[in-house]
Formats: sequence, C-alpha cells, structure tokens
Amino acid sequence: MKSSVKKSIVTRVRLAFLGVALFSCAVAWKISRIQYQEGAKWRALEQERRISYQPVPATRGNIYSDNESIMATSLPFYRVAWDPGVVDDAAFTANVDSLAWHLAHFFQDRSVQEYRRKLLEAHNDHDVRYIRLNSRQINFQEKKELASWPIFRAKRRGGAIFEKVDKRFRPFGGLAQRTVGFVNEDKNGAGLEFTFQQKLAGKAGEALFERVPGGFKPVYDGTEIKPQPGYDVKTTLDINLQDGAEDALYKSLVANDAKYGCVILMEVKTGEIKAVANLGRAADGTYKEDYNYAFADQGRTEPGSTFKLASMMAVLEADPNLQLDDMVDTGPGRMLIGGAVKTDSHANGRITVQQVFEKSSNIGVARLVQEHFAGNPSRYTDYLKKFGLDKPLGFQMSGEALPYVKDPKDRSWSRTSLSTMSIGYELKLAPLQTLAFYNAVANGGVKVAPMIVKEIKQADQVVEHFDTQVLNPKICSDATLRKLHAMMEGVVLQGTAKAIRPKDYSIAGKTGTAWKFKNGQYTKTYSTSFCGFFPADKPKYSCIVVIDSPSKGRIYGGDVAAPVFRDLADRCMARDQASQRPMLARVPARRSPVPLVRAGLQQEIALVCDRIGLPGQTHATGGEEWVRATRAVDTAFVARTVALRPDASVAHPGRMPDARGLTLRDALFLLENRGIKVEASGTGRVREQSVAPGDPARRGLVVSLVLTPTAAPTAAPLALPAPLHTEIEENTLLIPAEVSRPGKAAKSTTKPSAAKLAPKPAAKEKATAPTPPSKPEAKPKKTSTNKPEIRTTQRTSAPSSAPAAGTDARTKAKTKMAASPAKIKKAA
Repeated sequence: MKSSVKKSIVTRVRLAFLGVALFSCAVAWKISRIQYQEGAKWRALEQERRISYQPVPATRGNIYSDNESIMATSLPFYRVAWDPGVVDDAAFTANVDSLAWHLAHFFQDRSVQEYRRKLLEAHNDHDVRYIRLNSRQINFQEKKELASWPIFRAKRRGGAIFEKVDKRFRPFGGLAQRTVGFVNEDKNGAGLEFTFQQKLAGKAGEALFERVPGGFKPVYDGTEIKPQPGYDVKTTLDINLQDGAEDALYKSLVANDAKYGCVILMEVKTGEIKAVANLGRAADGTYKEDYNYAFADQGRTEPGSTFKLASMMAVLEADPNLQLDDMVDTGPGRMLIGGAVKTDSHANGRITVQQVFEKSSNIGVARLVQEHFAGNPSRYTDYLKKFGLDKPLGFQMSGEALPYVKDPKDRSWSRTSLSTMSIGYELKLAPLQTLAFYNAVANGGVKVAPMIVKEIKQADQVVEHFDTQVLNPKICSDATLRKLHAMMEGVVLQGTAKAIRPKDYSIAGKTGTAWKFKNGQYTKTYSTSFCGFFPADKPKYSCIVVIDSPSKGRIYGGDVAAPVFRDLADRCMARDQASQRPMLARVPARRSPVPLVRAGLQQEIALVCDRIGLPGQTHATGGEEWVRATRAVDTAFVARTVALRPDASVAHPGRMPDARGLTLRDALFLLENRGIKVEASGTGRVREQSVAPGDPARRGLVVSLVLTPTAAPTAAPLALPAPLHTEIEENTLLIPAEVSRPGKAAKSTTKPSAAKLAPKPAAKEKATAPTPPSKPEAKPKKTSTNKPEIRTTQRTSAPSSAPAAGTDARTKAKTKMAASPAKIKKAA
C-alpha cells in the first residue's frame, strides 16, 4: 500500500518535472526564434510604433490693410526641451552648474540647486531622452540667447530642442479686432480669420517624431515634408480712418451711455469698406469689439426713419409727376392712417414733400405711401424688392444677416402693415444693407456689393483679385435720384441734421430714430442712426452710424449718431487731396521772385526741387557736385523756376570757394575738407565770408562766416479778439512765408492802387528791398477799420540784398553788421 502511494507520488513529480522541462524548452525555443528568426520583424514593428510621422503646422498668412500695414501676423515662439542622452559625460559634468545658473536666472521660477538636480536626474537616467525644461514659451531673440549657453552651444551634441509654436499677433492691438477675427482650437471663430481660414492656414507638412519618455522628439532624417505657408489677405481697410471711426464711436457711446454702436465707411464707386467699427458694452462697463453689429444677426434691427428714403423712392417712382414743392397736410402731429395712429414729434401742419423728408415726418411719409399704394400693397413691396432690400448682399465675410421685408402674402400682414413699413417698422435690415442702398443713391443708381478683401497674395504675387461687383445697374430713374439728392441735402441744411452742417463741403443723409421692440411691444428705448454720403455734389464716401439704446436724455439720431458721422467725414475730407483743391482754389496764390534754393550739393537740390514739383532745369549738365541756383521767370504758374549752374569757385583747389548762400552744414563740409578752419556767427545761410572767393587758401587758414536767417524771427503776437468770421487770405501751406518790412506795416492797411496790383515786368524784379527806417514811428497811424490785421511776411528779393530788420535790439545789431562789411573788417 505504501509502495503504491510512493510510486504515485514519484510519477506525479516526474510528470510535473517533465512538464516544466518541456515548457522551459518551449520558452527557450520561442525566445531563440523571436531573437534570431523573427528579430528583424519585431524590431521593425517596434521602430514603427516608436517613430511615426506627425503633421507640422504651416505658418499662417498675414492680414494687411489697404496700404499693406500688417493687421495680423504670426510670430514664432519656442518651447525649450532637452535630450540628455546625446550629451557627453565630461562636457555635462564640467558645465552643468553654469547651465543651471543660466536657467534659474532666465526663467526665475526655480533655484539654481533645483535646476541642477533636475539636469542630473535626467542625465543619469539613460532611458530619458526628452525633458521639458520650462513651460514658458520664448521668442526668437531669447532662443538665440539660450542657444549660446553652456552645453546647449554644442548644437546637436548639446541636446537642446526648441519646439516652434506660432502665435497670432496684432500690431495695432484691438483696432478692428472683431473684423480681423479669430479661430479657436475647435476651428470655430469669426471675422476674416475664420472666413478665409483655408487661405490663411496654408498646408501642413510632415516630419518624423520619436516617442521618448516625456514626449515626442523630432527626428531629422531628411524625409521631412516642409509645410506650405498660408496666403496673405489684403483688405480694403484704411488704418487711419479705422482708428478715427473707433475713436469717434467710442466717445459717443461713453457720452450717451449707449449699449452698443457700429460705424461703416465705404467708397461710393468701388464699394470698398475703408472702416468698420463695432463696440459693445461689456459686463465691467467698458466698450469692446465683441460682435459684428455692422452686418451680423445681432445688429439686424428695424431701421426706423432711415428707411423713409426707400419709401420716398418708391413713391417718386410710382408718381413721376410728384414735385418736391407739392403740399402734404400732416395735421396737428397725430393722425389715423391705414388703421394705425401715426404721430410726429412736432406739429408741422401743411408742409412740402421736401419738408416731409427734412423734418422726418412720420405722418407725411405714411400719407404719401398710403395714397399711392393702399389699393395694391404688393406694388410697394415689389419696389422694395427691386431696390434689392429683401436679399442679402453676398458679403465676403461669413455671418451676414438675412434681411426681412414683409410681404402682403405673409400671414402676419395686416391693414396697418403698409403705413407702418413706410416709416421703417415691421421689417429688419442690417446696417451694412441699409448703407448699400444709400450708396446706390450716391452712385447714380448703381448698387454695388460692399467689399472688404481686395486681394489674396503669396508674397508679392497676387493669387486672386476681387473686383467691384454690380448688384443692380439702375435701381431708379435719374429724375428720382435728383429729387432724393435734394431732399437728403435738405436734411443737413435745414432739417433734422442741421447741427452737423459743415462749412467747406456738403453732406447728404437721413437721420433715424426707432423704438425698440421687446417682449411683444415697443418700449421707450431707442436705436439711433444716421446714414448718408459726402461730398454731396461729388460723392466719394458713404457712411452709416448706428448707436443703440442711448440713455442720457439724447434720443434722436441727429443728436446722437449724426455727430459721429460728421467727425469721421471731417477726417476723410482732411486727408483727401482731391477735396482740398476746390478750397485751395479760393485762396489767392502769391508769386515770389525769390528761388526756394540757392546753393549746395546738386543731388540734394535736385531732390528738393523734384519733391516740391518746382519746374525748370534741376540738374547741371556736367555732373558737377556743387551747384548754384539761378532764378528764371515762369509766368505760366507761380512765376519762378530753378536752373542750376556749376559752382566754378569749387573747381579750383587751393583757392577759396564761394560759400555764400550755403547752409552752415554745407559750408563746413566744403571748407573743412580743404583744411580751412571756420568761425561762424549767426544762423541761417552764409551771407558774408572774410576771405573773398577765388583768393589763395592754404591749409590751416581761418575764415569767418556771417550767417543770416532766411526768415527773420517775429515777435509773439498779442492776443486778439476772436473775429466774427475768418477769411483765408493766403495759402501759406503751399507758398513759403516771406519776411515782412516794418516800414510797410502802416501802408498795408490802405487800399492798394490798380497800378500796384498790376504785375510788374520781369526786368524790374531785381530791385533791392527798401532799407528799414532809421527811427521807429512815435505814433502809429490809425486805420479806418476795427478788424485785426492779418499779414504775412516776405523775403528779400535776392540773396545779396540787405537782411530784414527785426523788432528787437539784437536783430537791429545783426542787420547793421550784415549791411556793412567794411565795418566788420575794421572792427576785426
């Protein structure tokens, strides 16, 4: 019994041993098979999983203004990492303390000991091939600094890894922030960045990255596919006008404590948007660009009285015989029209059609529309559709609001809808859609699509160009346009916007004040607006201003929105050269017989003459370096040209050159290069020199120069009472002021004779200027007028004539000294 049990145990042990032996043999066989027979396969699989291709993002394109100022660009930043496995032990031991010191003092987030411990742990652990040294991203200049540090300066053997990260940067800060827009990590966004995402983003590349403890490390094996940078977007925005629009809008929002506002400025002919500002009140009370109120859904509201232009256009198109002086009875300011009571802010009684529009009479417009379209309301809405008010504009930026114009077929149409729509209610338009309609009136009836992107570029090459798109070649007849222009000009001349009437140019437009519809009813909160164009006679710009919910007592468009329009219009007209010409034409241009330049380097004089458009010969014929200007008469324009002749005195070495007429800088350059020492007195140009031109001049010779100013200093003017009006007598911006004569001060108040006003012959222009009086008059003569006298100064007729006399003792002393060279030599 015991033996059988023993045999059973031994058998089991043997079987177990045999099983373990067989399993061990199988494991050994499998290991040898994997190691030797399948080793290449598994090594390749491990390499494939450890090293993989990953996308490399492309550099995003830039967004430019109309003059190619950068509005948004991508700047490179870098994350700092390190591969300790490639650093030699000897180099690491010798420089680890220095590297830790640099890291601690640069990032200032850890001590030197902490950075040293981190570097040592990473270097001693042979499995670590990647470690992020700091989460802060550095710029390109800082990257160059870090690359010069100990250990890092060894390049590939230093282990430094700089991972590039592009960051979007706006040089102008928050200017046009919402228009420029953004794109978030989920590829959602707004503005130009989102609309032109595919163009700006470019095409991503590919590169090998190795999975190492701590992250991914790039592998530079030459198989990288470089990313293709994105295209650049050139907009139509003008940086200066954009800044002016935002500034004017911000001031009005703050002054009126409004909820939000927007401004759009557009060129009439092309439809190019030069400025678009959107400001909304944030939770902290400040105003920021938080939404595109100019054309998106949140800015789509009932336009109010600015829509009366469309109603009047429909009336005039339906009844061409209607004249602006026809009478309309508006009653006592309250009237039942089309089943609804219409009211005016003031009782106007019987007024003309022109005055209906100028005074923005709700009763007058509603009566005109009701009389012409009550029998067939569809005819009125058909006109609105003909004007293109029911369709979106196809704006280049995504997010344009859909306009809503009620139709008689709609279930919501009622008998009051016609008269209510006529004054801008029961319909909704975005400000950009209203502006496009007004722009068509300014553009002779041609309705063009607003445009904000002009070109898509790659470097200097234009990839795609956008031209002006005509939406409707003629929205109404020319006769209607003339009447509408007259009515819109009347609004600014004597209507609801007369407070913004300018003096030097004309504005045509229409004010708007609309009740806000909230919770199923109209409330006592308002949306104010002003839309129009300027100059009214030759429209160049159209503009709309919308300010929502003003809350400081001013509720009308003429008081809230119109001043912003005027502010921006003034800025535009001040920058527009073509608009300045009519005003400058009213200014009598005075002719001066004195050349603007006298002597100096030929290249500099020629550049000055070319820049100011001075006619005449502006280059000497022999290529001489130093030249002099001679006067020539040109009766065609400003009675002066400049002809340059070579300065013969400079061509002879060892002889004294002629320094008269030169500035002190040119005189010092010319004389000191010849070894002549200079002693100068006075300011301005050289009038006298102690050594005559052409005399022998050896090195070390001392020459004294006397300089006189080209314009004598004038005393500070006394405070004068403000005149009733100011008349511009001279264009001192284009014609330089000249030195006046005290002796003629009393005579200037008398009326000149016809002989004095007649132009003098050219031969008499060389007459020298009159000498100043020897004694000042004891009592000035009384003039026959009480108006303050506005005079300009005049220069001397030639460089060699006597200098102008000043009013103080120092100027008189300089005059006597300059007038008598003999006395100067005697005093010396």
